[in-house]
Amino acid sequence: MSTVKWVISAAPEIFLLLSVALGTILGRVRIFGFSIGTTACTLIVAVLIGQLGTFTFPSLLRVILFSLFVFTIGYRSGPEFFASLSIRTLAQVALALVLGGTGLVIVLVFANVFALGPGTASGLAAGALTQSSVIGTASGALAQLGLAKDVLEQQEANIAAGYAVTYVLGYILTLLFVPFVAPKLMQIDLKTEAAKLEAELSGGNPPQTENLHYRKFQARAYRVSAAAGRTVGAVEDEIGSRSVIERIVRQGADVEPHRETVLEANDDIVIAGRTAAIVAAKPIVGTEIDADEILKALPGNVVDVLVDNRKLHGRSVKDVAERVGDAARGVFLRTLTRMGREVPLSSDTRVYVGDVMTLVGSTRNIERAAARVGQILRSEDRTDVAFLTAGIAVGLLAGLASIKIGSVPLTLGGGGGALIAGLFCGWLRSRRPTMGAMPPAAQQTLSDLGLGGFIAAIGLGNGHAAWVAIQSHGMLLVGMGLVVTLVPLVVTTLFAHRVLRMNPVIICGALAGAMTVDAAVTGACEVAESQTPVLGVAVPYAVGNVVLTVLGPIIVASTFAN
Repeated sequence: MSTVKWVISAAPEIFLLLSVALGTILGRVRIFGFSIGTTACTLIVAVLIGQLGTFTFPSLLRVILFSLFVFTIGYRSGPEFFASLSIRTLAQVALALVLGGTGLVIVLVFANVFALGPGTASGLAAGALTQSSVIGTASGALAQLGLAKDVLEQQEANIAAGYAVTYVLGYILTLLFVPFVAPKLMQIDLKTEAAKLEAELSGGNPPQTENLHYRKFQARAYRVSAAAGRTVGAVEDEIGSRSVIERIVRQGADVEPHRETVLEANDDIVIAGRTAAIVAAKPIVGTEIDADEILKALPGNVVDVLVDNRKLHGRSVKDVAERVGDAARGVFLRTLTRMGREVPLSSDTRVYVGDVMTLVGSTRNIERAAARVGQILRSEDRTDVAFLTAGIAVGLLAGLASIKIGSVPLTLGGGGGALIAGLFCGWLRSRRPTMGAMPPAAQQTLSDLGLGGFIAAIGLGNGHAAWVAIQSHGMLLVGMGLVVTLVPLVVTTLFAHRVLRMNPVIICGALAGAMTVDAAVTGACEVAESQTPVLGVAVPYAVGNVVLTVLGPIIVASTFAN
């Protein structure tokens, strides 16, 4: 044991990294198809390891780790958050605000009735509302109050205790509520409503969940005979299925294939589009030829494009195609992905900023269309470290500002400032794609490492006090956590269904998004036997991340007098 204590005093960072590693491994374990996540597991492991001795970490380390996490969350949510400030998504924004506001009111009521300190109240909110970032913003706000060291440490231990007890409960309750309880409250069958929504989106046709016909996109070469004397546009319209004449070779020279271009006999042309359509083009155009050379000069591609054009936010696929106009010529939408999940695709499917369109077509056509939609996601992009660090620095500086409510300073703290900076930088990146690159893989790494390291530092540094607080107030915290999780979900469900008149399937996805519980979306999709709940996730998720995160300083300021 003396060796362990020596290692703790000499290199506590070993145990911090070990806590992150063990928490991540345990967080991957699935029980009945679901896992409770790495964050809760990391904190529990850290609190248990914290019983081995006294761990001390410099506050600078925790600030940097949490800032990396919360800045990345803001960067990822920025385009969606600012785009959500739109009349087309107002109902989904209202849903997220009602959920966060209801949760805040209940936490403050409990804090007043049971004389909870700011640490316990913040931990209760962080766990029961399943928003880990509240821990960091609350800790930052506490650090601004000028508390004695032992008092500050006890409050931080109370945050860890409140979170550890209520997070798992809040997570499980949300998983069960969204797919099972919410439909009962709305008196609907989720599977039936999902089928109705699919039919509505597809105009009565089966939804294109697999989009196999897009995967059969290809190009073929023909020698013009039947189409001689006709314009390119007329031939394309007759072939249909948005097929396009990509290349015209006339007597060895290329001719620009504008829609007004008139085809001549013996022109060699390349037609691109769905296989079924272009194979049937022979009687319309002429004889198919084996022309490898002109086909090789027409590179095909499958490219992921991040939607960041705010003018397209909340519009249907059909509207997007019309707004893109001629730039969409020869480009096919293969899949639409939202928060890593494929969205049922039809002409009426809504597109939101932050969605990823997988486009199929020739390289030049895709690049032309992508410029009107958003930015191409390139795997070779490297993180712009200068942009990242400067953004966080500005955010931390903004977090120093405070206003006083009575004698209590209300401040966003470093975490809140970094979140706001992340939102702005993410939005700025969407407006100017040439600056501030941070590929999705880098975002995930910074987010996971930042939050995992911060949570581990909290658990290790306050392990003993947190364990004592859990033993003293565990059952009370469980009871309060039950209410703080369920009441906002019930109120928000009824408000969205009866007041906002939102589609019940969209409500289920929006509830999962507002609580930032990705697995609840999966549960709703499984019960619905459809991907339609995904349609409601994006906007509430972006708004929920921001609204719930800023609850930390508000709770600290409101409960400090207790």
